[in-house]
Amino acid sequence: MEKHAVKRDAVANSAVENTAVEKIVSLLPSATEIVCALGFREALVGRSHECDFPAGVETLPVCTAPRMDPAGSSLEIDRQVRTLLREALSIYDLDLGRLEALQPQVIVTQTQCDVCAVSLEQVEQAAAQCLRDDTRLVALEPVSLDAVWDDMRKVAAALNAPERGETLVTGLQARMEAVAARAAGLSRRPTLAAIEWIEPLMMGGNWMPRLAAMAGGEAVLAAADRPSPMVEWEALREADPDAIIVIPCGFDLARTRAEAETLRALPGWSDLKAVRNGRVALADGHHYFNRPGPRLVESLEILAEVIHPADFSFGHKGAGWVLMV
Repeated sequence: MEKHAVKRDAVANSAVENTAVEKIVSLLPSATEIVCALGFREALVGRSHECDFPAGVETLPVCTAPRMDPAGSSLEIDRQVRTLLREALSIYDLDLGRLEALQPQVIVTQTQCDVCAVSLEQVEQAAAQCLRDDTRLVALEPVSLDAVWDDMRKVAAALNAPERGETLVTGLQARMEAVAARAAGLSRRPTLAAIEWIEPLMMGGNWMPRLAAMAGGEAVLAAADRPSPMVEWEALREADPDAIIVIPCGFDLARTRAEAETLRALPGWSDLKAVRNGRVALADGHHYFNRPGPRLVESLEILAEVIHPADFSFGHKGAGWVLMV
């Protein structure tokens, strides 16, 4: 196990030997999108159960499975996750037999959140049990927007293509800066509550407050580059934001619509400024916002449309987000 940990740390700091990478396994959706954006789609040989973009990756062999029922409500999922963590159990299973059969040269995983994907410890144990000594583990840690860019460079370096990483990051940053420059010229900066989970109530942290600022708004009840905080309903009532966007992690737009009905039952929900003014947006939190990869650019565009609807229109309304009615 130790030899794999050393190999992982080496990849994080320098490019490995200049050989072609032909077999990659990605164990989280954002990593799959990064690998594909870097031009290595054909080298992907395995994925997590949630990887579904770009189109076609869903045909790849699945290497993980959840131990909870992902079809439950936000409250039910939270209870299942807490039970598993309380019992010191992993939330996901890793298919060792499939990994052994695939024998990837590079595995991309993460260290940020055991609720989001298989843990790094699980992957290191699997590497020690059934993979070659030279298998390279790339552990992403997207705690902030800057860290997302660093993760893209890290993946590119592990795939012996650091120049592709710089090209990808530069292009994505330019698109974001164009949105931010337009937003900076607007006179108003509405406050925004980004609800990342409904029961219990959680606000979007990490990169979300910075994206809100770039979109011409001001996030409430969460700080940039800090974990997403649990908040009490009374705190949201007191903040009374100008706009609200509901982006439950792992929920597509249809599930977000259904789950958001829970919010209507909260005491005083209809008295919130955002509710009275029709400024509550429901968004696809599965494909946007909660995937720290290339589509954070589209997530920023959605935020700009929600915060400043008269000034921004990128065509996401109706597909990526809708107004709560």
